[in-house]
Amino acid sequence: FFFIDNSVSSCGMAPKKLVSKKDRRKCSWRFILDLTHPVEDGILSSENFGQFLKERMKVSGKTGNFGSIVQIEQLKNKIMVTSEKQFSKRYLKYLTKKYLKKNNLRDWLRVVASDKESYELRYFQISQDDEESENED
Repeated sequence: FFFIDNSVSSCGMAPKKLVSKKDRRKCSWRFILDLTHPVEDGILSSENFGQFLKERMKVSGKTGNFGSIVQIEQLKNKIMVTSEKQFSKRYLKYLTKKYLKKNNLRDWLRVVASDKESYELRYFQISQDDEESENED
């Protein structure tokens, strides 16, 4: 059975497209935060960071309004955020930077996009040559 779908879905499908009932799936956005380096060095706790995200993340303009729309999973040194509603990767970066600033880690760690769906926390690269030249002066 086919029918004409006149509504525009959040998945970005064009209106008036023939869609079978079996093909209709919920779109989901999945982002991964890789905390491997700071967690292994004992600087950052993935449990505390996951709790921070649960407390501060806004869904539909309200904090803590996850319901079944957004799930946060902790996988060892990674945190996976899955959402059925459209969700901004940039918002995840904003919250991560806010957490780093709150815990005075912003001077040593930065948030880098490792691919289209994930962020990674990396240390700032401090070159040894600059420090040695300052000591000689």
